[in-house]
Amino acid sequence: MSPRRAAARGGPEGGVRPQGARPPVVGALLIMAAALASACGFHLQGRVPLPDPVKTPYLEAPDRQSEFVQSLRRALLSNGAHLAREKDQASAVVSIVRDSVTRRVLSVSGTNQPNQYEVTYTIGFVVTAGSRELLAPQEISATRSYSFDERLLLAKGHEEDILREDMARDLADMVMRRLASL
Repeated sequence: MSPRRAAARGGPEGGVRPQGARPPVVGALLIMAAALASACGFHLQGRVPLPDPVKTPYLEAPDRQSEFVQSLRRALLSNGAHLAREKDQASAVVSIVRDSVTRRVLSVSGTNQPNQYEVTYTIGFVVTAGSRELLAPQEISATRSYSFDERLLLAKGHEEDILREDMARDLADMVMRRLASL
């Protein structure tokens, strides 16, 4: 074997690198990529740094037990917010003005039985601080579809519940990103 080839394979002149180890250049490139990503404001999904105006929000909603309100409450708390118990103690008020789920038939069988449904979860919200509007009234939606089989009625009902919970989490994440942009 030529000395060049031996060095390329980690032979006597090239040193031995443990199997699976990366060359130093790859490690340096990974560190530079991570530094660039964090410098431009990139954050992994999950924790959203909240600006000062929404660090102590009051959550106002007609149905405080809805899937969306519970998801938003968990998201706020996990991102470092301290929920105010009273409006006058809050740095901002997040008002949920719409929280609704609709279901419609997408397709039917030959016997005129539903085969597929579409579920849409829509929320409307506004964020204020005193008499100042921090975020204008907005409406966002999430839509999912699922197949339906009347022989599996219990399982399909459970599937719709899971879809609603998933959509509520997605909507809460969307609201959190908008709050983080303040």
